[in-house]
Amino acid sequence: MNNFFIKGALGLALMVSLPFLASAQKENWQNLDLKTDSVFGISTEKAYNELLKNKRPTKVIVAVNDGGVDVNHEDLKSVIWTNPKEKAGNGKDDDKNGYIDDIHGWDFLGGKDTAINYETLELTRLVRRDMKRFGSTTDENVAPKDTAAYTKFKKARTEYESKLADAKQNLAGITGFKNALDELVKHIGKADPTAEDIANYKPQNDMETRIQSVLGKTLQKMTLKEFYDSQIMEGLKYYGQQADYNLNIDYNPRNIVGDDPDNSKEKFYGNNDVKGPDALHGSHVAGIIGADRTNNLGIKGVANDVAIMGVRVVPNGDERDKDVANGIYYAVNNGAKVINMSYGKGYSYDKEAVDAAMNYAAKKDVLIVQAAGNDNEDIDIENNFPNHKGLDQKTIDSWITVGASGPTNDSTLKASFSNFGKTQVDVFAPGVDILSTVAGNDYKKESGTSMASPVVAGLAALIREYYPKLSAKQVKEIIVKSVVKVDHNVSYMKGTESVSVPFSDLCISGGVVNAYNALKLAATY
Repeated sequence: MNNFFIKGALGLALMVSLPFLASAQKENWQNLDLKTDSVFGISTEKAYNELLKNKRPTKVIVAVNDGGVDVNHEDLKSVIWTNPKEKAGNGKDDDKNGYIDDIHGWDFLGGKDTAINYETLELTRLVRRDMKRFGSTTDENVAPKDTAAYTKFKKARTEYESKLADAKQNLAGITGFKNALDELVKHIGKADPTAEDIANYKPQNDMETRIQSVLGKTLQKMTLKEFYDSQIMEGLKYYGQQADYNLNIDYNPRNIVGDDPDNSKEKFYGNNDVKGPDALHGSHVAGIIGADRTNNLGIKGVANDVAIMGVRVVPNGDERDKDVANGIYYAVNNGAKVINMSYGKGYSYDKEAVDAAMNYAAKKDVLIVQAAGNDNEDIDIENNFPNHKGLDQKTIDSWITVGASGPTNDSTLKASFSNFGKTQVDVFAPGVDILSTVAGNDYKKESGTSMASPVVAGLAALIREYYPKLSAKQVKEIIVKSVVKVDHNVSYMKGTESVSVPFSDLCISGGVVNAYNALKLAATY
């Protein structure tokens, strides 16, 4: 999830689009250098200019296991993977891999004629499942053998009911705010009034007074239209999606796919449309990794010679463990050497299936790069799935978990939303206000660990391009060892309190990844 909320003066959660708050930031800042450019990027451009001149890369396949990739985007189409063993459009499984016409990848959320867009949260699905077993159970009549499972169900149901109530309350609050704001704008008589117009307006009731107070500060950073679009309309969309789909216990779109969603051993389902109904997130991730650096269009990816494989496993809601596992198997079996996974969730239905796929990837020398999550939580303590808790060292050595950092080397370096963990997060990377490709030949700034992860995936691919003999374990080791160490404290909110901690407490490496350092180190292996 790449949208973040603050409590406004009205006491309701208003969406803040971080790109507006950091709009003065340099484009491509994630690839710039701290010393020469005054932003805490990863020194990619410096590496190209000083270390990679006259060197020839070897193409690396990078799987974007995500929500869909626009393979026809002007800045991506030249770097999209094409299955060399498959003939397009003939309706046959030419390469005998079990997936018909998988030209650019596979959609595990696809059906015969369409594909899943919205899904429930895993929490919703678990409560729905256990309601069948414990719906009429009470503390007084629960069987002793079921006590542990029943207690777990009660805790999940309480969390679910709280989330649903919050979503409905916030949806109602933003709807009321929108209606009042529309009326205020109507009274002013301008479609897009300025901050001065708002300040000079004489409120007609208490609600308009509060709106005027909220906008007084907000319109110093953005226009009313930007505020309206990024907070009001996006807020309505976000909480509407939660209420109607993510937290709707009666909603189940899986019949679109036609598989058995509880059978993780089932592998051959879906369709070949890797774009799907919403390719914003996956296309943004793909661009960060490897958008064409030579076409003078749009942006520059981190890696200069990749083939992006689209593997669609993430809906607008929580991904299913079955799809996560199958997406990893598909990517590995079709030649990916790096897999980016910019997703995560608080509950897992079948962790064993995902763990098995992770073990398989490690065995096949594939590096997995995963986003740490956007809940500002310590994931050493709180769960964020997938995670490598309980897995052997070989698998952990082929898996990098990434937190998000900002552009300024001060107490704000940790992105406010980023998860962290001294044993679960390996490194941090730029993840605030990142401009990249989105569906329809467009570009957009997004923030999240979802953006930090592909920065590292791009770096991993870059290392494997120029040093193809290095193993996944060695590439991870190089990335972790070559970080720019952060020797100061950073601040973040813990509940309602701001705390200050050494950055080194937030991750294993204690630093931000650096392409220049990594490539210099790789040359010594």
